[in-house]
Amino acid sequence: MNTGVISSRSRAAALASMANGEELDVLVVGAGVVGAGSALDAATRGLSVGLLEARDFASGTSSRSSKLIHGGLRYLEMLDFALVREALKERGLLIQRLAPHLVRPVSFLYPLQHRAWERLYIGAGIALYDALALTGSFGAGLPRHRHLSRTEALRAFPSLRPESLVGAIRYSDAQVDDARHTMFLVRTAAAYGAKVAARTEVIGFLREGRRVVGVRARDAETGAELEIRARTVINATGVWTGDSQALLTGEPNQFRITASKGIHIVVPRERIAGNTGMILRTEKSVLFVIPWERHWIIGTTDTEWTLDKGHPAASRADVDYLLDEVNQTLATPLTHDDVQGVYAGLRPLLSAQSDTTAKLSREHAVGTPVPGMVVVAGGKYTTYRVMAKDAVDAAVKELHSRVPASCTEQIPLLGANGYRAAWNRRALLARMSGLPVARIEHLLQRYGTLTEELLDLVSEDPSLGEPLEGAADYLRAEAVYAVTHEGARHLEDVLTRRTRISIETADRGVAAARTTARLISGPLGWGADDIEREISLYEARVVAELAAQEQPDDATADATRRAAVDVAPLAAAV
Repeated sequence: MNTGVISSRSRAAALASMANGEELDVLVVGAGVVGAGSALDAATRGLSVGLLEARDFASGTSSRSSKLIHGGLRYLEMLDFALVREALKERGLLIQRLAPHLVRPVSFLYPLQHRAWERLYIGAGIALYDALALTGSFGAGLPRHRHLSRTEALRAFPSLRPESLVGAIRYSDAQVDDARHTMFLVRTAAAYGAKVAARTEVIGFLREGRRVVGVRARDAETGAELEIRARTVINATGVWTGDSQALLTGEPNQFRITASKGIHIVVPRERIAGNTGMILRTEKSVLFVIPWERHWIIGTTDTEWTLDKGHPAASRADVDYLLDEVNQTLATPLTHDDVQGVYAGLRPLLSAQSDTTAKLSREHAVGTPVPGMVVVAGGKYTTYRVMAKDAVDAAVKELHSRVPASCTEQIPLLGANGYRAAWNRRALLARMSGLPVARIEHLLQRYGTLTEELLDLVSEDPSLGEPLEGAADYLRAEAVYAVTHEGARHLEDVLTRRTRISIETADRGVAAARTTARLISGPLGWGADDIEREISLYEARVVAELAAQEQPDDATADATRRAAVDVAPLAAAV
């Protein structure tokens, strides 16, 4: 089986093929969830496809979301029934067919503060939410909502202050590790023939008259520039859409994107007693308290961001806001000392006449500003597949040839086929590998049936079956696999996106950095100086982020975060 392995060698081969080979049918720029989904959609229609990413796969918005696959209860209040129905259909597809190893159900408690009218109002909305889920072919499978008394709610979430609620409603949604899901989209696209390369920045477009016929790109690892020709180009660069379109000299931007910053904090699981998630209404939006293995994720904010898009910074005001809001309902308040991780992401919102970003559209749009160029913008993570389909549909029109319709509704991601059986066999896999059952479960929920590739590494080198120093929730094999199979090029890629060590450890991954750098140095061809440079860059990034989180506002937080430079190019590995 072709498992879409992405390595240093495959990246070099992909770049060489795209630069020296025949014209591609479709070249996708941007490997967030929508770009990766577009590459998979186009590849499974039988088209020749390239996928370029300026930094790392999912390094922008697609690794910094609330990590939920959901319809969006608040969109019902906005009467956006079509968006909710569409998202709920995609939720069912992901859980039941496309990615059962990556997307799993999670329940939420909605505390009620008023008797009678609020239970009737909120209950009707959640009942409609469940009903809309059933209108699609994949709506079943999640428990229906339940009304709870205050006693029942406190039993489900003991950390709630009794006086903060009169009862609650419990409902179901789903969660995902967004960066890993995006990575699996990239690898699945590669398995179907797409040529993919991260750390490759588009610096210009090739034109014949007004028509776009490809791109000029720079390999960030070597500095080499190359030209890639394509019959049509899909711009899926999210909050960078305006920057990308600006490279089309003299052409107006078809869409205006506003970046909305959302920050999340991560706290240890033992600080909050609860066996369900929680959703709270705030004056500005809604707040989620989301179970995340041995942690809780709490978020998010929704504020306009006009500063550095590459590294949006969380300020102390952002963290204070989340702590203040969640502490209104907790019997034992959280403090800054409880915060183990913080991350900030930018939502790409289609601009409209609005006073706040919370009111801007979460829907997406697809356009063709010039011949040969398709732009997809806006949207939400859950509906990435629909956005990708619409973008490729528009690209197909530019090809002026017969192309099959989208089939991604029928295409499970790598690791999904046979996942249920593999999960049922987890005790047997544990005995065969010599690993604890809990470790096998951890691997299955991150790699699905590709877990066998991890176990092969451990079989070849039993030391890789040991916990990773400084981040014992992960195996040493996972660091190596991130480079040999998942295209990680730098220490930051491994600690921040292939794993979540950077937000799941109190020291933000510093203790794990040296061991991880040494483990990945061999496959990447690093020398001693490269190892030290990568460690220094990662540590500087942590210092800058921690310092930014002590600043009072966005401007000072951004200036402080900019003190840490991006990862520097290294010698290309063989």
